[in-house]
Amino acid sequence: MALIGRLAPPLALMGLIFFLSAQEDLSSGLGTADLILRKLAHMTEYGLLFLLWLRALGRPWRPGAAALVTVLYAASDEWHQSFVTGRHGTPVDVLIDATGVLLAWLAWRGGLLAAVWRRVRRA
Repeated sequence: MALIGRLAPPLALMGLIFFLSAQEDLSSGLGTADLILRKLAHMTEYGLLFLLWLRALGRPWRPGAAALVTVLYAASDEWHQSFVTGRHGTPVDVLIDATGVLLAWLAWRGGLLAAVWRRVRRA
């Protein structure tokens, strides 16, 4: 049961990302602000996904495996978007997602997330 409890959060977030990627148009109509906010959202959601995989995979595999799983999912998400009308997948978006992973990794490694991490690990 503990394994399901650790795997459910990253898989749920991946499902949400897939659902949002399947939408034909997520634009808010705010122009440049919309673009910037969406890219920041990309970085945030993939940073969070990295942290959830870090927790799910446990000690022997982290953090490299968590980063690999997350970035591979980002690439597959961009590929998925290439089949959605009105959307397109780009390598630049994968790099933006990977930047979110890197920032989350640095924050975790630097201890910025230590208090939060201890609480999440106990869950």
